[in-house]
Amino acid sequence: MKKSLLVLALAAVTAAPSFAMAEAGDIVVRLRATNVSPSESSSLGSTTTAAGLPAAVLYGSPNAELKVGNNTIPEIDFSYYITKNIAAELILAVGTRHDVSITPGTGAVAANLGSVNLLPPTLTAQWHFMPDTMFDPYVGAGAAFVLGMDRSLTAQVGPNALPIRIERSNFGAVLQGGFDINLQDKWLVNFDVKKVWVKTDVTLDAGAGFQKIDNLHIDPWVVSIGIGKKF
Repeated sequence: MKKSLLVLALAAVTAAPSFAMAEAGDIVVRLRATNVSPSESSSLGSTTTAAGLPAAVLYGSPNAELKVGNNTIPEIDFSYYITKNIAAELILAVGTRHDVSITPGTGAVAANLGSVNLLPPTLTAQWHFMPDTMFDPYVGAGAAFVLGMDRSLTAQVGPNALPIRIERSNFGAVLQGGFDINLQDKWLVNFDVKKVWVKTDVTLDAGAGFQKIDNLHIDPWVVSIGIGKKF
């Protein structure tokens, strides 16, 4: 009877799924859908005088703000496990295009200013709490380098189109949390949330050269879901 139970136990272990538990030296490649949702802070109306007009006239209100729209993009990232608990993650994404507008947008400047294309490669260090289990939560911290690839913004003031520029590149701090669900054959499902703190100077040329009109804190939430494979 004992021999039969032992045989059944061994058979059960042999037939159990082989989950993708992390080990030192592993490389994980993930493909994710990522939503970038800025949580901006702007002081456009209270800090700007352009084209000889007070801010309240130009933008409609001393409380006018720049708003940056959301976008969802494909993203690929690579993780290297230094130990089974500590991993370094490099996130590469295609440029994320965001519409930029003024709210309330009731002044002399048209409310919609155009769009800007940003490229945000990000590097984080992660701590994985339970790498030997199917459910593997983690936290991380690091830095993002936000590159302004395309600055096609224009302030339409009556018949005049005044060019707007944003500072081309900025570094920002990143905090991260998420989890992997380890599956068979080294596959996994991933959910990830990041908070990025990044700011940029905004300048406008009203005929006398580019002058600063805003110090825009973009500070996006970055939420991702996707699949991955360990190698």
